[in-house]
Amino acid sequence: MEATGVYWMAVYEMLEQQGIAVTLVSAKHFKNTEAQKTDVKDCQWLQQLHAHGLLRASHVAEEKYRQLRTYIHERGVLQDQKADCLNRIHKVLTQMNLKVQHLLSDIEGVSGMVILRQIAAGVQEPERILEKVDVSLLKAKRSELVKSLKGHYKPHYIEVLRHQLEMYDFVKRQMRVFEKLIEDVLKELLPKDKEGNQPVMGRKTTKARKNQYHFNLKEYLRHLTQVDLTAIDGMDEITVLTVLSVTGLDLSKWPTAEHFASWLNLAARPKKTGGKIVGYEKRFTRNPATQAFRMAAQSVWNSKTPLGYLYRRLALTKGSRKAIKAVARRLSVIFYHMLRRKVDYDPTIVSENIELQKAKRIARIIKDAAKYGYKLTPVPAS
Repeated sequence: MEATGVYWMAVYEMLEQQGIAVTLVSAKHFKNTEAQKTDVKDCQWLQQLHAHGLLRASHVAEEKYRQLRTYIHERGVLQDQKADCLNRIHKVLTQMNLKVQHLLSDIEGVSGMVILRQIAAGVQEPERILEKVDVSLLKAKRSELVKSLKGHYKPHYIEVLRHQLEMYDFVKRQMRVFEKLIEDVLKELLPKDKEGNQPVMGRKTTKARKNQYHFNLKEYLRHLTQVDLTAIDGMDEITVLTVLSVTGLDLSKWPTAEHFASWLNLAARPKKTGGKIVGYEKRFTRNPATQAFRMAAQSVWNSKTPLGYLYRRLALTKGSRKAIKAVARRLSVIFYHMLRRKVDYDPTIVSENIELQKAKRIARIIKDAAKYGYKLTPVPAS
């Protein structure tokens, strides 16, 4: 069957339920075949290639992980809708000539939402709006907040703000619904002991901020993977869950970490001619696991960790885009080995010899200075 989009999924799942081993093949592997221009000939040619074992099956996770990925995707869509609601709220506040959103670091926080709901309820006096707000917890002064709340409280703007807050609350409730569905799937995936009992998950002790999950996701992942993958620099619970929903727990489909990084499109693909590398092939992917590793790599740019040092060094010489890809590849390799070998994260393994890098940099500076006739001598420390 040849199909684009999601049309193949229904057929795939129906055949899978009947116990048939279905092979999903990327069209890139045979799209350049000549003389196969009709559907009949193309179908026969695909059958012949598959009979000789020349078609490579794409990765498709197990049913439970596909279900988990669907719920995570829908929650992500709702998260984007929530951000859109907040952008519209910012626009309405600007139209009302209110500047309180510039004084609060997060309009979605407790104080910000109290102010917004007061305005939507019809309160227009700045002092009355701030009655239910603990100003002592804010960085902005009370006088500045009062001044920022003086604007044009026109009825149509207030009506739009009220509807946007209702939409915001609805999206938040829907996100909690999908969180419950995600938790139910994770409970089914948890390993059982000899007596058939699953581990009891404790409640989340800290308050969930913004887009975080409201249940103890970290403990679920630790029991599920038998290792703490969140200990990797830049990898939080949401990132690990996103990757696992795509790959599953069984990484034996990829013989080595290099195969895994190549599948994620994080490995270099050199183009050779005459035994020489003349360039590198650019490949694009919409793999959620790849995007998760890249986001994790970008988040370590300011951290005082070995991976953060690697990112800054590569960004300085090769640019941020290549630095993100290189660090993302390093993260995928660490993820692969930790999950397959069930070993804890050891930052010393990925750390580089900083003193050696420093000596190389000094030698390079001395060499560059010598080209212009300068001789550099070390200054003794005071």
